[in-house]
Amino acid sequence: MAADRLDPWGAVEIKDYDRLLHTFGIRPFSDILPLLRRVGMEPSILMRRGIIFGHRDFDKILEAKARGEPVAVLTGFMPSGKFHFGHKLTVDQLIYLQRNGFKVFIAIADAEAFAVRRIGRDEAVKIAVEEYIANMIALGLDPKDTEFYFQTNRGTPYYRLIQLFSGKVTAAEMEAIYGGLTPAKIMASLTQAADILHVQLEEYGGYRYVVVPVGADQDPHLRLTRDLADRMTGVVELERPASTYHKLQPGLDGKKMSSSRPDSTIFLTDPPETARRKLFRALTGGRATAEEQRRLGGIPEICSVYHMDLYHLMPDDDEVKHIYTSCRLGKILCGECKQIAWEKLERFLADHQRKLEKAKDIAWKLVDPPKF
Repeated sequence: MAADRLDPWGAVEIKDYDRLLHTFGIRPFSDILPLLRRVGMEPSILMRRGIIFGHRDFDKILEAKARGEPVAVLTGFMPSGKFHFGHKLTVDQLIYLQRNGFKVFIAIADAEAFAVRRIGRDEAVKIAVEEYIANMIALGLDPKDTEFYFQTNRGTPYYRLIQLFSGKVTAAEMEAIYGGLTPAKIMASLTQAADILHVQLEEYGGYRYVVVPVGADQDPHLRLTRDLADRMTGVVELERPASTYHKLQPGLDGKKMSSSRPDSTIFLTDPPETARRKLFRALTGGRATAEEQRRLGGIPEICSVYHMDLYHLMPDDDEVKHIYTSCRLGKILCGECKQIAWEKLERFLADHQRKLEKAKDIAWKLVDPPKF
């Protein structure tokens, strides 16, 4: 990663999240945990464990909520592959915010999938509905208080924003944020800004207080969008969006989790035997031999199985601390640790996949897929 640039389309591996707090002006999320509790929101697992590590202006959203103002959360998914545990990380945040009174908007980035990833339109629709929307519903997102939409199906006010934004930023400024750009990436960036800001328009609910939960690699989109919101004064009044930032879950091979590398992640539709094979082959923080691990201890910080426990499989803080400490002290070996994780993962997948079959029927009824 360049010292001053993140690539939201690339295979970014972020090693030092603290540096982002200093380089890009992201504020520590731990600073607003007391405010979160004061407005009646008990911090989620991801917040307590430092997985959500930073924010921009989320305190202003919480203060608006405390005043009784309507608040919303918006995020987007590009339908370019199967739904995996990295995607679940974002959906867990949506569910948490929805249960605390936030209206949820979810953009299906079919325009970006077509332009940047060359995904056919019919294929994008099928992936979006049967993989993304269905899995979100099966995980517990309430469809009655969620608005799903395809970018290419949004109305005139949404597209008007994209056109207006194009006159409020220069090519040099965009290159400074993103690096090398193609026409497709320029359009995708301006469209994402419209996704984030258009819900403030009266036609889409007039939500002036909006938070966008993203992985740290997506911050360039938020910086561009906040600048555009400021520059639209006198044209259309828009508030800067808030954002929260989560650490990227490492893939099972220690690199970035990606649908394009199936063995780097577990998909929520993986059959049990496939999921088990992937988990038991995953990179761990174990030593070369059992004797050495008992003597020196393991390194859970680089163990992808421990990260599955930390992010998804162990809601009990004491349980995940016990795994961490046992590994560090050499009291547990990798085989035993994988078996514990597998038993939890097997139960989760069995329950989730039962719910998923019903959710697919619901998902197709929720959206109006683009026709052309």
